Amino acid sequence: MTEIVLHDIDQVLVDRIKRVADARGWTVPRTLLHLLEQGLHVYEGDGRVHFDNSESEVLEAALAALEGIPDDAGFAMIGKLPVDESGP
Repeated sequence: MTEIVLHDIDQVLVDRIKRVADARGWTVPRTLLHLLEQGLHVYEGDGRVHFDNSESEVLEAALAALEGIPDDAGFAMIGKLPVDESGP
């Protein structure tokens, strides 16, 4: 594999990379490889969204919970203003 050396990196960026590495339990080189691959997907415009297994499970659970909400007139009106039929 080709070695990549980065010079003059802003400390804020270094800290962000390290936070991602720590959160995922990855080494910094593995983290950089993953971030480069995912960033290239964004710029190449393949448009696909990728979730890891834990993210997929959380999303599926949230969608299942939303599907279980009863469809009633009261709940559907949350956040909506009543219609003023008297006109301006």
